[in-house]
Amino acid sequence: MSHRHGDSTASASLIPDADSDLDLDLDELDPQTTNTNNHNSRSASTDFGKNIALKKLRYGGRRAFRRPDRYADDADADDLEALVGRDSQGDEREPAHTIDPPPPHTSRLRRLSDKSHSALAKFKARLNPFSRSGPAEGDDSEPEDEHDPASNRTIVVGDRQDAKYPPNAVSNAKYTPVSFLPRTLYNEFSFFFNMYFLLVALSQIIPQLRIGYLSTYIFPLLFVLTITLGKEAMDDIHRRRRDQEANSERYTVLQFGDNDTSSRRRQRPADPDADGLLDTDVRDVSKPSRLLKVGDVLVMTKDQRFPADVVILKSFSQESSAQPEPLPESEEANLFEPEAANVPEPPLANQTTSEDPSAGGEAFIRTDQLDGETDWKLRLASPLTQDLPSRDLTRLRLTAGKPDKRVNDFVGTLDLLPDGRQAYDPYEAEASAAEVPGTKSIPLSIDNTAWANTVLASSTTVYAVVIYTGPETRAALSTSASRSKTGLLENEINSLTKILCFLTLALSFILVALKGFKAENGREWYVSVMRFLILFSTIVPISLRVNLDMGKSMYAWFIERDQGIPGTVVRTSTIPEDLGRIEYLLSDKTGTLTQNEMELKKIHVGTVSYANEAMDEVSGYVKAAFSGLEGFFLPSSNVTGGLASGTRSRREIGLRVRDLVLALALCHNVTPTTEEVDGSTVTSYQASSPDEIAIVAWTEHVGLRLLHRDRKSITLQFADDNKIVVRVQVLHIFPFTSDSKRMGIIVKFVQEGGIAESDSSELYFFQKGADTVMTSIVAANDWLDEETANMAREGLRTLVIGRKALSLQQYAAFSSAHAEASLSLHDRDNSMAKVVKQHLENNLELLGVTGVEDKLQAHIKPSLELLRNAGIKIWMLTGDKVETARCVAVSSKLVSRGQYIHTIAGLKRKDLALDALSLLHSRPNAALLIDGESLSLYLNHHREAFITLAVRLPAVIACRCSPTQKADVAKLIRSHTRKRIACIGDGGNDVSMIQAADVGVGIVGKEGRQASLAADFSITQFSHLTKLLVWHGRNSYKRSAKLAQFVIHRGLIISVCQTVFSVASAYQPIALYRDWLLVGYATLYTMAPVFSLTLDRDVDENLANLYPELYKELTLGKSLSYRTFFIWVAISVYQGIVIQGGSQLLVPKFADHSTGNADTAAAFARMVSVSFTVLVINELIMVAAEITTWHPANIISILATGCLYFGSIPFLSGYFDLKFVASVGFVWRVAAISAVSLVPVYAGKLIRRAVKPPSYRKVQGV
Repeated sequence: MSHRHGDSTASASLIPDADSDLDLDLDELDPQTTNTNNHNSRSASTDFGKNIALKKLRYGGRRAFRRPDRYADDADADDLEALVGRDSQGDEREPAHTIDPPPPHTSRLRRLSDKSHSALAKFKARLNPFSRSGPAEGDDSEPEDEHDPASNRTIVVGDRQDAKYPPNAVSNAKYTPVSFLPRTLYNEFSFFFNMYFLLVALSQIIPQLRIGYLSTYIFPLLFVLTITLGKEAMDDIHRRRRDQEANSERYTVLQFGDNDTSSRRRQRPADPDADGLLDTDVRDVSKPSRLLKVGDVLVMTKDQRFPADVVILKSFSQESSAQPEPLPESEEANLFEPEAANVPEPPLANQTTSEDPSAGGEAFIRTDQLDGETDWKLRLASPLTQDLPSRDLTRLRLTAGKPDKRVNDFVGTLDLLPDGRQAYDPYEAEASAAEVPGTKSIPLSIDNTAWANTVLASSTTVYAVVIYTGPETRAALSTSASRSKTGLLENEINSLTKILCFLTLALSFILVALKGFKAENGREWYVSVMRFLILFSTIVPISLRVNLDMGKSMYAWFIERDQGIPGTVVRTSTIPEDLGRIEYLLSDKTGTLTQNEMELKKIHVGTVSYANEAMDEVSGYVKAAFSGLEGFFLPSSNVTGGLASGTRSRREIGLRVRDLVLALALCHNVTPTTEEVDGSTVTSYQASSPDEIAIVAWTEHVGLRLLHRDRKSITLQFADDNKIVVRVQVLHIFPFTSDSKRMGIIVKFVQEGGIAESDSSELYFFQKGADTVMTSIVAANDWLDEETANMAREGLRTLVIGRKALSLQQYAAFSSAHAEASLSLHDRDNSMAKVVKQHLENNLELLGVTGVEDKLQAHIKPSLELLRNAGIKIWMLTGDKVETARCVAVSSKLVSRGQYIHTIAGLKRKDLALDALSLLHSRPNAALLIDGESLSLYLNHHREAFITLAVRLPAVIACRCSPTQKADVAKLIRSHTRKRIACIGDGGNDVSMIQAADVGVGIVGKEGRQASLAADFSITQFSHLTKLLVWHGRNSYKRSAKLAQFVIHRGLIISVCQTVFSVASAYQPIALYRDWLLVGYATLYTMAPVFSLTLDRDVDENLANLYPELYKELTLGKSLSYRTFFIWVAISVYQGIVIQGGSQLLVPKFADHSTGNADTAAAFARMVSVSFTVLVINELIMVAAEITTWHPANIISILATGCLYFGSIPFLSGYFDLKFVASVGFVWRVAAISAVSLVPVYAGKLIRRAVKPPSYRKVQGV
C-alpha cells in the first residue's frame, strides 16, 4: 500500500502549476467535491496507516500531531512527507495576514519542493505558523512538551492541544514548599541580631568558650526562628487558601463529546443548529477556574468575570429587546456593509444601534478591573463563527501571537476548516489552513477579545475560546511577583542592634585590656574576649524578635475584630507598624474613590438650573409637552400641549426644557434590552459609556423613555401612559472619539402614518460634547462659559447640547460631500471631519448644559481631608480619561477649592518636558494633572527632575496609566524619598502597584477580589483606611517602639550588672547569673509585663481622629530614634551600676566564691539574691511607670509576675541563700537599692514632661 501511495504522490507532483492552481480554485468553489475527495483521502490514509511501525504511533487523536525532529538523512524526506501529512490539522496553517505571505500563484508542487529539502525545516515551519523562513542549518533541538511562550500558538478549539500551556491558576503565595525554608531563613538571618545569636550559639560547641549549658543558647534561637517561620508559614497558608477560593470559581464549558472527530460527526442530528443553542452532540459542564485550559469554549453570562484571556466566538440573547414595530428584513442594516444604506455614511465606531445586541454578535465588557477605564468596551464575535452551529466549533483553528502585556493590542487569525475533514490529506500536509480547499479565514483584532478580569456587562450569552491562561494572561503579565516585606521599624531595630553589638565588643576589649593582653591559666587573651562577648550577649536581646512578632499578631487581631471597620483582613502580619509611618498614599480612582455609577445631577437651560428636588419641575414640563399628544411629535407642528398655559416666561422655559430632554433622549448610542429577572421583564440600557446610560436613565425618570433602537430608527415612549410619542429615522451618526470629544446624529422625525418627505423642518442635527469644543460650534451666548465653570467646580462632568434644523437641500449637499469624502484614499478621516464642520457644526442652537456625577464612595471627602491633615500626600493614579480624573479630583476634594491644577497632557517632545514643569517651581501648592503618555516621557528621559518636583506637591493626578506605570511610580517614590508609601486599589490592574508599595491595601470590589488577595490589608471601603492608619497604625507603631526599647533595656541592664561584677572579680569572664536565672529573667519574670505594653495607648480614638496632625509626628520616627535609644542606654547603665554596685557594697566578701570557700560562696549567693530580686522589681516598676492608659491586662500581668517570682524563690535554692532571703536584711537592702535605681529616673521623666510635654498631652490638656 505504501508503494501505491508513493506512486500517487509522485504522479500528483507532476501536475503543472497552472492545473494545480485551477484544481485548488475549483476545490475552494466546490466544497461538496472537496469533501468527497477528502473522504477518499481518508480511506487511503487508513489503508496506509496499517504499515506504519508501531513505535511511530502516538497516543490520542490530537497528540498524533507531533512528530520526530531528528532524521537519519534527507533521503527519508519523501517517506516522512507521507507520514506526517496525515497527522495535523492545525499546526500547518498560516493566517491570512502573516508578515510574509506566499505568492498567490504558488503551486502545491512548488510548496512541496521548497520544504522537502529537510525534515527539520518542515518541523520548524509547523512550529511557527507566522514565519515562512526555515531554521538555521544544523539546528536539531528536540521539541519541548511545554509551549514556548516566546512563539506564536495554534489553538484547536474545543479539543486537546498539541502543546502544554500553564494552568489557569491565580497565585498570590510568596513561597513554594521548596523555596519556603531557604527564603525565610535567608530573610531571618539577613537581620544582624539573628546572625549574631547564631554565631554565639555555635561558639558553645567549642569547649574553651562554653559558659553554662549549650541548650540555654541554642533553644532560645530555635524558639525565635520557630515562632517567626511559623507565623510566616501561616500567612502563606492563608494566602493559598484564599487563592484556592478564587481558583474554585466555577464556569460553564462546552464539551464536544469524545475526542474522536469522526464518531462525533456520525452522531450529529439532521437538523442544523442554526440558533446557536446546544444540540445532542454538545453539552455544557461546570469547571473550576483552575482547570480551564487553552482551547476550552466558555459559556459566559451577564456580570460574569472572564477567568482567562479569550476570543469571542458567538454572542446571542434569548430575550430580544423591545420591538414595537420591527423593520422589514429588507431594511435591516448590514453591520459589515455600510454601503448598503441609501445614503453613504461612515462606518459606526460601535454597533449599539443594532436592533438587538446579539444581532451582530455584539457584547459589552467592563474593563475597569484591568485598565481602570470606566467606559464599557464593545466587543464583536467573528462573523465566521457568529452563526456557526455550536457542534461545528471544533472545526475552528485559531492562531494567536505570543503572550503580551499590552491590553490594547492583539493580532490573530481564525480558520474554519471544511466540514467533514478529520485530517489533512498528504498533498496539503505542508500548506497553511488558509490554503486548504474549502477553508475560510478571517483576521482577529482586539475587538474580538476579552481579557481576564474583565466583566461581561451586556445581557447576552457569549461563547468564547480560551487562548491564554494563568501567568500568560494580560492581567498576570502586568502584575509583579509577590515579595517579602520588612517593616521600617525592624530595619531601625536592626541598625540599633549593630550599635549594641559594637558596644559589647568594645566592652569586652576594654575589660581584657584593663587586665592586660596576656595568657592566664592557659587561656589566650582573645579567648577571654570571646568569652566576654558571650557573657554580654544578653545586651542584644534574642527575645526581641519573639516579642515583636507576637506583638504584630496582637495588632492584627485588634484590626480584624474592630467593629468600626468590619470585614478588614490582615494578610501580612509583619508590617502593621508601617501603617503609622505612611507619608505617600497612591490611590486608584474607579471602584476605590468612586462607585463607577454615573448620575445626572444638574441641567441648565440658559436662564435657570435644575437639580435635586427641582427635577420634579422638569418632569412636569415633560408631562405637559407630551401627555395627550395626538400622533407623533413633530417639531414643525409647533404643538406645545400643556405648555401653552402659564406666563410667557414659564412657557419659554418649558419649551427649552422639552427640547433639551428630547435632544438628550435622541443623541446617544444607547440600546435598550429586556431580560427576565425573577419572573418579571426588566429593561436595561447598554452603551460604551456609563455617562450615556446615566443621561438616558434620567430622561426616562423625567418622563421620556427610550423604547426601541436599531440602526435606522429610534422610538421614544411617554413614561406615564406608555404611549409612543416620538419616532425618528436615523440618517447619520457621528461617534464620540477622544480627539473630537463630541458625538452627533442626524434624524428625521416620522409622522404616525409615515415619513413627511416634503417638510424640511423634520430634519435635525443634534450634537453634544465637551464645553472646550462646543463653545466654538454653538451660537454666541453669554452664559455657557460661566455655567460650565460652575459645574466643573462642583466636580460634575459637563456636556453641552445643541441642535440645528436642516432643509432638504442642506442635507443633500452634506450627503453628497460626505459620501465623496468617505471614498477618499488620502487622509479620509480629516476630509470627512472637514465636511461635517463645514455643513453642520456651525451656529448650532444652544439647548443647555448637563452635569453628570460619578458617584463617590461613602465618606470619601472627609476621609481625604483627614488624611491630608495627617500630612499624607495623596496621588491618584487611574487609567481613565483626563476630564474624568479632573472632575473626580475636584468632587472628592482631593484638590481643594481654588487650588490651581497644572495640566500636562499629550507631551511628545522631551525637549519641551522641563519647560512644562517650570511653572510648578513657583507654585508649590498647585496640583499636577498628567496623562500616561507624558508620564512615560518623564520616566524615560527626565526621571529625577520629575520626581524631585512631584513629591513636594500636595496632590498629583495621573490618568491613562497602565498597571506597570502605576507600579513604576510607586517604586520611584520609594527609592527617591526613602519614605513609607501605601497603595490602595480594588482591581486587577492595581495588583502591581499594591505589591510594589511598602503597605498594600486592597478593597473588596464588586467585580472581584484580585486586589484584596494580593494586598497586605484588605478593607471593604476607602473610608476604613483612615482608621487603619490614624488609629491602628498609630497604636501599632507606638506600642512596638515602646516594646522594643523595653526589651533592649531589659537585656542591657543585666549586661551592665555582669560588667560591674566582672570588674569586681578581677576581670574574670565568670557568669553572674547562670542557667535558669538567665532564662527565667528573659521569660517568666519579665516577659508578660513588658509584653502587656502592646495594650497601652497614649490617646483615644476620638482624639486621634479629631487631631490627625498627631499622625505627622509618627512619620518622623521619634518614638524609636537614636536619641531615645541612647536615653534608654543611659538609664540601663545607671540602673545596672546601681543595682549590681549596691548589691556588692551591701553584701561584701563574695569575690572569691570560685575558690571553693564556703563563706565566700554563701556571700555570693546572698549578693545574687539581692541583685536579681532588685533587677526583677526594677523592671516591673519601670513598666508600670511607662504605661499611659491602664488596661486590666497590665495590672494583672504585673501583679501576677511579681507573685510568680516571689513564689518561685523557694525553688531557687541552687542560686539563692534562702535563709538570707527570709531575713529583714534582705528586705531593706532590696528596698534601698530599688529606690536609688528608680526614683531619679522617674523624677527625670516628670521634669522632662513638664518642660517639653509630648503633643498628645497638649491636646488632652494635661
